[in-house]
Amino acid sequence: MNLSGAPAFFHAPHRVMFLAGATQGLLAMLWWAFDLAARYGVLHAAPTWPLPPSWIHAALMTFGFFPFFIFGFVMTAGPRWQAAAPVAESAYLAAFVLMGAGWLGFYAALWLPPLLLPALGLVLAGWCAGLPALLRVARTPSNEQTHIVAVVGGLTLGALMLAAFLGFVAGGPGWLVQVALKGGLWFFLLPVFTALCHRMLPFFSSAVVPNYRVARPLWALHLLLACYAGHGIVEAAGLPQWTWLFDLPAALAAGGLSVAWQLRKCLAVRLLAVLHVAFAWLGVSLALHAAHSLLLLTGSGSLGLAPLHALTLGFFASAVVGMVTRVTLGHSGRPLNADNAIWLIFWGMQGVAVLRIVAEFVLLPGAASLSFLAALGWLAVFGAWYAKFAPIYLKPRPDGHPG
Repeated sequence: MNLSGAPAFFHAPHRVMFLAGATQGLLAMLWWAFDLAARYGVLHAAPTWPLPPSWIHAALMTFGFFPFFIFGFVMTAGPRWQAAAPVAESAYLAAFVLMGAGWLGFYAALWLPPLLLPALGLVLAGWCAGLPALLRVARTPSNEQTHIVAVVGGLTLGALMLAAFLGFVAGGPGWLVQVALKGGLWFFLLPVFTALCHRMLPFFSSAVVPNYRVARPLWALHLLLACYAGHGIVEAAGLPQWTWLFDLPAALAAGGLSVAWQLRKCLAVRLLAVLHVAFAWLGVSLALHAAHSLLLLTGSGSLGLAPLHALTLGFFASAVVGMVTRVTLGHSGRPLNADNAIWLIFWGMQGVAVLRIVAEFVLLPGAASLSFLAALGWLAVFGAWYAKFAPIYLKPRPDGHPG
């Protein structure tokens, strides 16, 4: 496929995928804020949805928001890691068009339920259209294949989890939803984000921090992946009180990596600081998961959804802001610097994460609900990021280089 005469937007996988993901980040949270506003009696009566709102919210974020960024990043960086041929335009454009059309159809299906099954079918078709190109990259012989195999393996499991969700929508048993949503977290997102950070954070740090000692212990990555699998299996089996057996060693491993990657030293460079602070949330969230599990085991209560949001908002969303900002700047020929706007946006996302965690323990009525305010905070913070970076994906590089 020859795109030489096409608009710059179509010239690279990160352009189409990042803009789709960024747009999804606003649409998904607009819908969630709309639903919360109804439930808390802020604006209007609660509408009737074809699925429980929490399932819709989880599906939109797990399978609709983060995957666009993952595909865009791996389709760009993966071939460079493995010294493989670039991902073909036909592969990334097919994935972009089908997934994008599917999620637009999903929003329409919230009001026209018969569209739900074909919409999710389009999303799965797009996901599967992008996977073969990445599987080819993962199979390319190289000195180090652990990271690309973990990432592409996670994306493959993500497709299976999405298929499980689609199976429920098609009339399958209810347990498919639990497998899809819990598996989407522990078998897909966590392995992928952890492997990407394990591969990229020491590399980025070594490029700008003087006398930086690169530490990338594969045993730690293997341990984390094994713990994620163990947690996911035990939770899917209905035994959340025993997940601490996996959460505790995973929290220690993640915290150890933050120390090994010299978190304090990297805070001096803003564009590095955002990545290291995002990764530090991983250890915190795993520790919260362990505490939650132990509370359940001893019958002492629970932490509700606080551990989940420490992971999804603290780690995943913060890592997206940090990693995608860096890739966007680098691949658009702009200086790799976090200006004041980027710095404020990142710390605004930290505030949103903390606010949503506190919402589990401080219950306020109506518009004062901290969950509702966290959704509005996301829209403000991510909307600012969108306004700053979305136009970049539509314009040619200022230095005239391809990409």
